[in-house]
Amino acid sequence: MYTKWNNRLSAYRIMWLFVIFDLPVVTKSHRKAATKFRNDLLKDGFSMLQYSVYIRHCPTKESMEVHIKRIKQSIPKVGHVSMIQITDRQFGNMENVWGRQEVPLPGAPAQLSFF
Repeated sequence: MYTKWNNRLSAYRIMWLFVIFDLPVVTKSHRKAATKFRNDLLKDGFSMLQYSVYIRHCPTKESMEVHIKRIKQSIPKVGHVSMIQITDRQFGNMENVWGRQEVPLPGAPAQLSFF
């Protein structure tokens, strides 16, 4: 039976947030700011997909907007940060290949997060 609860957990409503950045690390102050930004992402529940690409599972679009607001507050004064929002369905279609061997995607968290 299709219920309101099932609709809220749809693969089209659950979102993934990608944060992609290119921050300068030439000077000591730039390196410190870049490290702080990466650490802020980790503290906010992001996982590193590649060195300058971090991802986070968000159960709803509203939850994602909270994380976007936090990211915008912690962006260093110099550098470039992009954020991409995709659905859980789109994320499930991503292929990761290391060398010639396929590696499975990391799964969604085992439990639901209520905020």
